[in-house]
Amino acid sequence: MILKVIVVDDEPLAVNVIKNYILKVKELQLEGTFSNAMDASTFLRDNPVDIMFLDINMPYLNGLEFLSTLHQKPFVIMTTAHEEHALKSFELEAIDYLVKPISLPRFFKSVDRVIGLKQGVNKIVNGKDEKPSIFVKVDKKKLQKIFLDEIMVIESLKDYIRIITPTAKYIIHKTLSSFTDELPGDNFIRIHRSYTIAVDKVSVVEGNSVEIGGIRYTIGRSYLNDAKSRILKDLNE
Repeated sequence: MILKVIVVDDEPLAVNVIKNYILKVKELQLEGTFSNAMDASTFLRDNPVDIMFLDINMPYLNGLEFLSTLHQKPFVIMTTAHEEHALKSFELEAIDYLVKPISLPRFFKSVDRVIGLKQGVNKIVNGKDEKPSIFVKVDKKKLQKIFLDEIMVIESLKDYIRIITPTAKYIIHKTLSSFTDELPGDNFIRIHRSYTIAVDKVSVVEGNSVEIGGIRYTIGRSYLNDAKSRILKDLNE
């Protein structure tokens, strides 16, 4: 998994430090650096970004003001020389807050946290195997843990998705395409522009539809051959 990163900071020295740190993490790919929020905003509109390192003190629009304008945010790690803005940063959904000068261990810790959230899979906890799970942000301050083997269907709601399990439904601010890309491909497949399903939860295949949890879901025409081949293969194994 490669995470796309941008750095928004008008201090060349700080930018170089973060760039050098990024090069040390194989999961990170630097997509660009920006000295002001306007240029960064333009880039974000047209390019997918997983992590944004964002300084607070910048010209035109400071980092906090910029963050408050973003409708759909990447994981944001604040970088600043001032500690007093931490609370406001977390209120704006920043994932971490790094005080300059940023040490390499502290950088690694922050990035490792984001990688864990992005992957969403915890293989070992306290030396014991745990069922694969994913953390999703269900409101501004709450991360909800969902076990992957409980997910039945993910439904698109434009800029949001609904994750359906046997016991609950979660609505999160993410696109169906981006969320599907985060799921393991061995069990989750896209069957329609509006649906991604768990193959092992399919109980009935009929025509151009499948049944999961007693509900019928249509398979889109462009997905039909691949989806039915994959589902029927799984059912016959």
